[in-house]
Formats: sequence, C-alpha cells, structure tokens
Amino acid sequence: MIFWFRNDLRTHDNPALRYFIDQTVDCTERKAFFFITEKQWDEHDWAPIKIDFIKRHAAALVIELKALGVDLQLITVLDFESQATFIDNYCTTNGDFTVVANGEVEYNEQRRDKSLAKKGIDLRLFESDVVVPKGKVLNQSGHMFKVFTPFKRAWLKYVRENGFDYEGKIVDDNQLQLSNERSLRKSKSSVDSKRANYSLSEAWPLSTVFERDVLPLFYQQKLHDYHKNRDIPSIKGTSGLSPYLAAGVISPRAVLMTLLTQFPDILLATDSAEFSWLNELIWREFYRHLLFHEQRLCKHQCFNEKYQSFTWPAQQNAFDAWCAGKTGYPIVDAAMRQLNQTGWMHNRLRMVVASFLTKHLLIDWRQGERYFMKHLIDGDLASNNGGWQWAASTGCDAQPYFRIFNPIRQSERFDPNGKFIRKYIPELNDIPDKKIHFPHQYINENKINTYWPAIVEHKEARIKALAFYKV
Repeated sequence: MIFWFRNDLRTHDNPALRYFIDQTVDCTERKAFFFITEKQWDEHDWAPIKIDFIKRHAAALVIELKALGVDLQLITVLDFESQATFIDNYCTTNGDFTVVANGEVEYNEQRRDKSLAKKGIDLRLFESDVVVPKGKVLNQSGHMFKVFTPFKRAWLKYVRENGFDYEGKIVDDNQLQLSNERSLRKSKSSVDSKRANYSLSEAWPLSTVFERDVLPLFYQQKLHDYHKNRDIPSIKGTSGLSPYLAAGVISPRAVLMTLLTQFPDILLATDSAEFSWLNELIWREFYRHLLFHEQRLCKHQCFNEKYQSFTWPAQQNAFDAWCAGKTGYPIVDAAMRQLNQTGWMHNRLRMVVASFLTKHLLIDWRQGERYFMKHLIDGDLASNNGGWQWAASTGCDAQPYFRIFNPIRQSERFDPNGKFIRKYIPELNDIPDKKIHFPHQYINENKINTYWPAIVEHKEARIKALAFYKV
C-alpha cells in the first residue's frame, strides 16, 4: 500500500492519510509520493507564486512525515498521464496495487484516476476538500441548488443535524521533529524550477505557522469587525486564509472546527457579525459542489447556456491595458497592480475589476479568469470560475446583466481617502482625496502629466453593455 499526496499537503484532517497510517501500522516502510508536474500546472494556468507556495509545503511535509515513519518522495513528471504511468509502473514492480489518496473534483484529475482503475490499480479515494460531502446538499427535486441562499440554508441544516467528519492531527506537535520556526518560514522545495526566482511566496508563512500564529489572532482581534472591514482594501481586515485552502494545506473542516470552538452557536447565529466570515466559507463550498455537479464548468463553459454562443468583441489593446493596470480608473489600476506585484487581490476589488473587464470593456470573462489563475497565489478553479461568471452574469446565481459596477462610486465608497490607490499608484500621491477616484479633469486643469487617460467613459460603456447583453 502506498500513499499519493495531491491537493492535500497536510497531516491534520487528512482522512486518506489517517486510513493509510492505520492500515500500515505494522509496516516497516511506508511510501508516499507527491508529483511536481510543471507541464500540467502550466496547462492549468497555475501561477508561479502558487507553485512556489506548494513546493515549500511539500518540502516541509517531507520532514514532518518522518515522525510517522513515512518516506515522502517528491517526483518530477510532465503531466497527469505521466503520474498515472509512474504509479502503474511502481505498483507492477513492487506487486502492490493498493493506492490511497484523497479524490479531486476537477475533470482531468478524475479522468486520470479512472484510467488507473482500468489498469487494475485499487485506488481508494477519500474526500477532504469540503465540509459537507459533495452531493449531499440538494434541493427537493434532488438536484444541485442554482441559488446560493437556499444552498446555504440546506448546508447549515445538514451540518447542524449530521455534524461533519474531522480527523484532527495524526501526530501530536510534541512528536514532530521539525526545524525551528525560522527555517519553516523559509522552507523551499528541494526541486529546482524554472520559476524558482519569480514571485516567490515567502510573504506567506507555512500553514503550521499560519494556524498557530495568524488565524488565532484573526479570530480574537478582527473577526468581530470582519463584516465592516472586509470591503476596505486599505485595511488588513480579512484572514488571508484563501491560499491555504486553495493549496489544500489547511482543511476547511479544521477551520470550521476551530471557529466552533471560539463561537459554539455560530451555525445558528446567522445574523451575527462573526457569521459573515463563515458565509464566505460556505460560498467556497457552493462553488465546489457546483463543480461536482456541473463538470462542464471545468471546460470553461458558461453555466447559463444562453450565453455560450456570445461573441465577445476582440479588444486586445483594452485587455492589455486592463492587465497592466492602465485603464485610467485608479481603483481598477491599483487593484491590478496589487495582483501583479503581490500575487493576491482584495476580494472586493476582484469583483470591481471583473465587472470592469466584462461590462465596460466587453471582454470574454474567460480571459480574465485565465489571467487571475496565472497570477493568484490562491487560484482555485471552482472559486475563480464561479467568481468570474458571477461578475459576467453568465454563471450560477450571478449578478443580473444590468448590474454594472461604477468604478468611480466603488472607489469613493471603499477607498474614500485614496489610501489604497496611493499605495499602488504613487503617481497620484499629490491628487486631493476628492479628486483621486477619477482625476482626469483635475490633472488637465493643473497640467499634470502623471496618469494615463481613461480607455472608456463609464456612462457610454454602461449603455453599450446593456445593449450587448440584451441582444
């Protein structure tokens, strides 16, 4: 029996790993594999910073698993087909055809697993990426919900009535022979990469440090005000949990368990300030359940099929300006600079820039979706696809097509003093607060040459978008 790590590089709340440890208790040698798959990651548009983040965790896990007597090997292969070939060859050579792993919901990953089953591999799969098992939250007709709010109610009801499986830590912290905290923070993959010096993820601590130091402080100091501060990009009011969930190095069930320890009534107190954060976790569940039921989303198809035949205008120059943060709308440009410089973007701003790309510029949401995946440390197919289709009005429970964010109003509301804008667009440091949200008239009147012109006019773009969507 061997263990196959995938999007679950952790020892806590890892049901497949727990099963593997229990089944091999008398074994003198325990083998585990994790595949470094550069070509496949490229095809899935994974960001270099996310890849680096995952490699750091893989390297740290090699050390951690030694306390369990598990030899984790990091194997470099090209793609999913090469993964399957390696597993098949290893099992054939060693006469052991039992492989334990956690399942993955995405289409190509499932095709790979089915190909191994056809070769006679006894692939024993568990579920570790959601709180409620996929397929368990259904409407009265037995189908997946198409609206978030009733899904949330059903999800909460299921958890209250059935609880949720939680494996906890397989090894006590006292048993682990880990490096000191400094080496953990700087842990690097032992596998070289062409991206080794690009967008490294060291600003994000390893999950062991995050769970011990960062998340408890968020619960104690920021959670109560999360509902007020989460939309203000100049305030560090969010938890920063998303990269850890996207990489699978922290379990959503572990997060909920810790949250319930702090707030035992939170599953009932849906009107509490703290619940607004849990609500975001349920949104993540919604999109993962949706992907399970609608595998066509993995192929970048519109959830709302009437939009599938849309012919989006080809506007390469406008798309390039959006990517570079040179649209002439400061909140959009600052947000894109944040993404390009840090590999992360504030969630409110993700909605603003996505709405701008699809509604103001009438550019296919798939181009924005791909750009995000190629740059985000927390890039996740289910959430990224869901968010972009929500903004483009093509998705499940999406905003209506006539809802078009006004980037100037969004800027005035959520960055009133321009603090966030000035951080990423220092060219506008001397612009007065009231003028910074759309500074062109002020710049022209004062003959200032520090900022680029707007590529579209908001009112005209809105009229054009309404006409486009109506057709």
